[in-house]
Amino acid sequence: MAFEELLNDPVIQKYLHELVGPEGMPVAAAPPEGEVTDEELAEELDLELNDVRRALFILYENDLASYRRVRDEDSGWLTYLWTFHYDNIPENLEEEMERLLTAIEEREEYERTHEFYLCEVCSIRFEFGEAMDQGFQCPECASPLESMDNDALVEAMEERGAALREELNVDIHADAD
Repeated sequence: MAFEELLNDPVIQKYLHELVGPEGMPVAAAPPEGEVTDEELAEELDLELNDVRRALFILYENDLASYRRVRDEDSGWLTYLWTFHYDNIPENLEEEMERLLTAIEEREEYERTHEFYLCEVCSIRFEFGEAMDQGFQCPECASPLESMDNDALVEAMEERGAALREELNVDIHADAD
């Protein structure tokens, strides 16, 4: 995917926004080609230097930017020259999707293997053991706890997991082998 295409992709825009937040988005959304200092970016984008540095550090932590230090021989000051590496974004997104799939699968298993009770007044959910400890009465309002059917939640997780597996091209039966 070409650099411009990457930056125009709404999924990638959302990913960058989630990483750097609204204050850092101007830095992430229009990275210059070649090396640039944080001061140059702050001036060019009319942003606070701390916001630029925060965004650059987040991009660095996610392997989307790197820097090299240059020492001014006269003053001894260090200058950081930043370079952006957005070619790593597709791989980062795939890793993020894999983490999400794992979390969904773990939560789905938890939902399948536990029985839940609900206070319909307070909307507080209890596992069976907790509900039993409370005498099947809500500790907040003393209303009776009703058995909760979480089949729709489990089904939604199944569907989301299947969609992610398809997107990641993961064999659904790979774990069964």
